[in-house]
Amino acid sequence: MAARVAAMSLDGVAVAGPKPSSEWHLHAGIYEKFGAAKCIVHTHSDAATALACLNEGLPAFHYMIAGFGGALRCAPYETFGTRELADATVAALAGRSACLLANHGMVVFGRDPAHALGQAVLLETLCRQYLLARSAGRVRLLSAAEMRAAKARFKDYRPGGKADA
Repeated sequence: MAARVAAMSLDGVAVAGPKPSSEWHLHAGIYEKFGAAKCIVHTHSDAATALACLNEGLPAFHYMIAGFGGALRCAPYETFGTRELADATVAALAGRSACLLANHGMVVFGRDPAHALGQAVLLETLCRQYLLARSAGRVRLLSAAEMRAAKARFKDYRPGGKADA
C-alpha cells in the first residue's frame, strides 16, 4: 500500500512513489493550514458528489455531523488541480475536518489513514442519508442548541467502544 502513495514536499516536488495527484495543491494547502490533518482523503463518491453538484453543503440534519465540527460547507467551484481550488477548499474547511467541493466531490482529513478513511465513509453515508431524507420530504435540521449538545457529547463519543470520532 505504501508503494502506491506519492510522497512530496508541500511545494510540489515529488520525493518518492508514483506521480503525485493533480490535486497536490489541495493536499498541500490543507496540510499547511490544519495541524490536525495527518491524512487526507479526497473522493468523487456518489452521494457526496451529487450533493456537491447541487452546490450545497451538508446541514446539521444528524448528530454525527458533530464529528466533523458541525454542518459542512460546499466550496465554490474551481477548476480541478488549481491553487484556486485549494484556496476555496481551505476556506470551506475552517473549523471543520471535511467539506464538499462544488461539482467535484469531497475532502476529509483525519489523524491517520484509518481515521481519515473512516471519516470519508461516514461523510458519504451521511450525504446519502440526507439526500434520501430530502427526497421523501422536508428534512428536520438540528437546532444550534442541539448541535452544541451533540458536540459536547462527541468529546467522549466512542462508537463500539473505540475512539474514532
